[in-house]
Amino acid sequence: MKAIAFYLPQFHPIPENDRWWGPGFTEWTNVAKGRPLFEGHYQPHIPADLGFYDLRLGETRIAQAKMAAQYGVEGFCYYHYWFNGQLLLEKPAEAMVAEGQPDFPFCYCWANETWSRRWDGQEHEILITQDFARYDPSAHFEYLSSSFRDRRYIRISGKPLFLVYRIDQFPDICSTVKAWREAAAALGLPGIYLCAVRSHMHSLSDIETIALGFDAIVGFEPHSRVLLRQKTWACIRYLLPRSFNYLLRRLGLGRYFHERPVLHVFDYSKFVRKVMRAGKSAVRFFPCVIPSWDNSARRRSGATVIQNDDPVLFEAWLRNCAERVKDNPKDEQLVFINAWNEWAEGCHLEPDLRHGNRFLEAVARVFGTPHASQDLQDYADRREHHG
Repeated sequence: MKAIAFYLPQFHPIPENDRWWGPGFTEWTNVAKGRPLFEGHYQPHIPADLGFYDLRLGETRIAQAKMAAQYGVEGFCYYHYWFNGQLLLEKPAEAMVAEGQPDFPFCYCWANETWSRRWDGQEHEILITQDFARYDPSAHFEYLSSSFRDRRYIRISGKPLFLVYRIDQFPDICSTVKAWREAAAALGLPGIYLCAVRSHMHSLSDIETIALGFDAIVGFEPHSRVLLRQKTWACIRYLLPRSFNYLLRRLGLGRYFHERPVLHVFDYSKFVRKVMRAGKSAVRFFPCVIPSWDNSARRRSGATVIQNDDPVLFEAWLRNCAERVKDNPKDEQLVFINAWNEWAEGCHLEPDLRHGNRFLEAVARVFGTPHASQDLQDYADRREHHG
């Protein structure tokens, strides 16, 4: 059984972000904007053991992998940003593949969304567009081929695992799935294991999704279909600004006026109980768990807060998910965690000053014992072997 953590590579500057958001922008820029917005609100999230790192440094990537292995995380799922040959935030993954370090399992999730200024409440302003009419699956897989062939790449039944975040974006997803499989065969691969991510915009049933040609579905939390009613005080406090923002969008005035700050605040314990009570999917489904969630550091308006300060609740959810996949074939006993390092979404396993490594310890109790110490030793042995 494996726990795989989603991994955000936006912790190094790139020219595009310099143009769009200002010189030197990284995800830490968003993190530093975090402020408590109500009593008991945990902001900002300040990193502890690994500090405000730069993912251009190999030492940082190795330290992350070592920490993950120590606590029972058995792989990173890197977000991958491909825009018909133009890549964004690709340097950490490319360096990891080229250097062969860290010696730690990985796979990719294609985050195939158009980028806009929605963090600023200016979603109409497009930064870079996904043009699926021009999408070439063969060229895409040719770029990914060195990763797919890497011995560290996570496989199921020998096939590289590849996640797609927004399958609703494709004009003809069935044809695209067929083209992906043909591209994998042309590269000499034994196939490709395709997963549709049940993202916030995913509206199809699990059976309908698999019928499109996917091998499995990966849950992605928090999902709007699971969220219960907001906390009462939040509904009352933000009623007027929420109404103002609604009118702005309805009247198309968003380019002339900024939306008013609004928070959507939910109870983590109630959220978890609802997810855990849900029935098991009738198809191959890999569940997802979040330790907490709070993207108020990123979003000026419309942020969602599902704050959790109790690793025991997180651990209970992990155990529930582990139980759901335990009867799958061994290489399909997967649980995803959102996320390893989504710091500006208050959603990270990496230690912070408030909780330390308590959420990592919860992962170790479910997935790491008794294997975590051995994984760490194996990792150290491989490092020594490779010099």
